[in-house]
Amino acid sequence: MPQRLLIKNALLVNEGDILPGDLLIDKGRIARIDREIAASDSDRILDAGGLHVMPGMIDDQVHFREPGLTHKGDIGSESRAAVAGGITSFMEMPNTLPPTVTLDALEDKYRIAERSAHANYAFYLGATNDNLDVVRALDPKSAAGIKVFMGASTGNMLVDDETVLRGIFRDARVPITTHCESTPMIQKNLAAALDRYGENIPVTEHPVIRNAEVCYASSSMAVALAREAGAQLHVLHLTTEREMELFEPGPVEGKSITAEVCVHHLIFSADDYASMGNRIKCNPAVKSAADRDALRLALREGRIDIIATDHAPHTREEKASDNYLTAPAGLPLVQEALPAALELYHDDMLSLPGVVERTAHNPAVRFSVGDRGFLREGYYADLVVVDLSRPTEPSAKRVLSRCGWSPFEGRALRSSIVTTLVNGVPAWQDGKVCEHDAAMRLRFDR
Repeated sequence: MPQRLLIKNALLVNEGDILPGDLLIDKGRIARIDREIAASDSDRILDAGGLHVMPGMIDDQVHFREPGLTHKGDIGSESRAAVAGGITSFMEMPNTLPPTVTLDALEDKYRIAERSAHANYAFYLGATNDNLDVVRALDPKSAAGIKVFMGASTGNMLVDDETVLRGIFRDARVPITTHCESTPMIQKNLAAALDRYGENIPVTEHPVIRNAEVCYASSSMAVALAREAGAQLHVLHLTTEREMELFEPGPVEGKSITAEVCVHHLIFSADDYASMGNRIKCNPAVKSAADRDALRLALREGRIDIIATDHAPHTREEKASDNYLTAPAGLPLVQEALPAALELYHDDMLSLPGVVERTAHNPAVRFSVGDRGFLREGYYADLVVVDLSRPTEPSAKRVLSRCGWSPFEGRALRSSIVTTLVNGVPAWQDGKVCEHDAAMRLRFDR
């Protein structure tokens, strides 16, 4: 690829503004931003044609299934789908097989990503009831954070020993990210559903079994532990109106307790179970329309700081199960990530700079990501060109994720990703993934 790429005739969306201008990329970084830059300064020109250019999405929560679950997806396949959805960097979760609960397992993932990732990458170390010594030994620059499952999960990753939890919150030197649901309350609600329905529990019971009280009991505990220890806490995939009282409105800078919402919880509601069934079964559950609307309002207020995906692919066959008890929880979401987030702009819930703040600026700030997440001279050129007037039409035919389906099939999204640049190199252009080796390990300035 040429060393100097000039993006001309763009509307640059960055740090609260939308300004016409040009942007010059040299050796993977933004060399210059100006109202007009001469074509002679570049080796190649990309004419944005008046479209919007913004920092690529930094998705702080994905499950790419490698190692151990690669029939569903792997780092290569899912990151290909991610760049098509406007994601230029991802942070991947530890509940793989084996789980990422040792420093060696963490570095193994980095080695895999170095060979196969299409977007910039980082990984979480998973906490368990038995690895507090590993949490204490973690180099703060080597991981996105510590993932703590404070609710039912697979394998040995449920942390329900309060002494260990307090140790994690006391000793972690990186952000603690939490899945917050109360396992005892889930088990009680599930038992009640089994008494009522037997083995034929309808999926419409999912937001009843994993209800607002289940979430609040756990998330309020996490917030209390963080306040007690003075820890850095980031609560993932919030789903309920009640939980919003736990978080303060305002800019992400200076907050020690922050919050995330995922695109599917901003779009779907419990009303969709009737038509979509187990395809929208996820943990925490998609809840009521009132909860969804409260999440959108909290984004506007700044109570919720980050929009992510929680991309969690399962095969079409696995999700097609009519059995609520055996159907897996999780949705493939990265390929429609930024277009789905931009629905908030089209619905007048957020400004365009507001969407960029919550998908790029705030993740970079919250996780101390070095030189990314903004259109700034000297920063890496992780950029997307977005057409706000050309819809994305999700269909099985265009799915890049190995699982082979999308929950948005048949539901048009009002924006589309024209081009995605990772470190100045096209990763998605003209409706196709561009093969490249430009993706890099994220650096954390801690």
